[in-house]
Amino acid sequence: MPSFHLSLQQLHLAWDNSLEPAVVVRPGDELTLDLADASGGQIGPDDDASAIGRLDLDTSNPCTGPVFVEGLAAGDDLVVEFLEIATEGWAWTANIPGFGLLSDDFPDPRLWISTVRDGTVTTPSGVEIPARPMIGTIGVAPASSGPAPLLVPTLAGGNMDIAQLAAGTTLHLPARVAGGLLSAGDTHAVQGDGEVCGTGAETPATVRLRVNVASHAGSSAPWYEHSLQPTETDWTCTTGIGPDLFQAAREATRRAVELVAAGTGADPADAYLLLSLTGELRVSEIVDAPNWVVSMHIPTRYTLS
Repeated sequence: MPSFHLSLQQLHLAWDNSLEPAVVVRPGDELTLDLADASGGQIGPDDDASAIGRLDLDTSNPCTGPVFVEGLAAGDDLVVEFLEIATEGWAWTANIPGFGLLSDDFPDPRLWISTVRDGTVTTPSGVEIPARPMIGTIGVAPASSGPAPLLVPTLAGGNMDIAQLAAGTTLHLPARVAGGLLSAGDTHAVQGDGEVCGTGAETPATVRLRVNVASHAGSSAPWYEHSLQPTETDWTCTTGIGPDLFQAAREATRRAVELVAAGTGADPADAYLLLSLTGELRVSEIVDAPNWVVSMHIPTRYTLS
C-alpha cells in the first residue's frame, strides 16, 4: 500500500479547516509523521528549570499535518490505526506555574530531563519507569471557520492526552469537513491517566499510522479500541470523595503525593511529577449521590518506605 511521510516542516499551531493539506491520501494508506514535543523545541535535553519561564505557550503543542483523506465526508468516521511510535532518547516533564491539577500546591517551576532507552524512562533521580509511548494530540479540523486552539480537547479530538492512544490502538474520529484534515502531535514516552501535573514524559517522536474511512458512522465523539495492559501489577490506591469530581480528583492526588513522598523520600513536587507519569486517576463511583469517588492508582513500589 502507498505510504507517505510528513516532516517537522509541516507543523501548524491551530485547528483550522482552511489550512491547505500537507498531503492527500486514500483509505488504506500508511503515513509516517515526525511529531514535535509539546514545547515545539523550546525545551531541550540540556535545559534546566529556567526554561519554564521562557516558554511561549502560544507556540506550544504544534501538530504535524493536516492530512486530507480522499472519500472522507462530514458524518463519516476517520479510522486511525496506530502502528508504531518511536520516541527520541530523552524526554522532559515539568511543573509549569498555574498549570496542572494541583497548581495551587506547587507554584514553583520544576523540570526533569529523563533518558528514554531500551523501553525504560529513567528520571533524573534514577527512578526507572516502563516506557509506554503514546500520542497526546490527534484530531480533525472543526466545522466552524477560523483558528481554534490546539491545547483544548473537543468532540473532534485534539489534545485528549489519552494514555492508550499507542501502538495497537484504533481510534475513530468524527469527520466535520471533507477529507477530515487529520493532524497529530504532543508525543509522550510515558504518561499516567490524568497527566496530573500537566505534562507527561514529553518527547519528539516518529509515528506510523494507517487511515481508513467508516462511511456514515455518525459518531458524536472520538472513541477507540485497545488491548493494552498496565505495566505494573501491584497498586496502592488513594481516594477523593465528595460531590465535586474535580475536587475529589485533587484530594485523591494530594493523598497520593503524600504516600509517594513518604515511600520514596522524594520532595513532594518530585512525587507530583512522578504521579503524572505513573499514576492512574479513575472515576470509581458516580452513582451514589450526593458523593462521588475518584481513586488514584499508584504502582506500589513508589509507596514502600
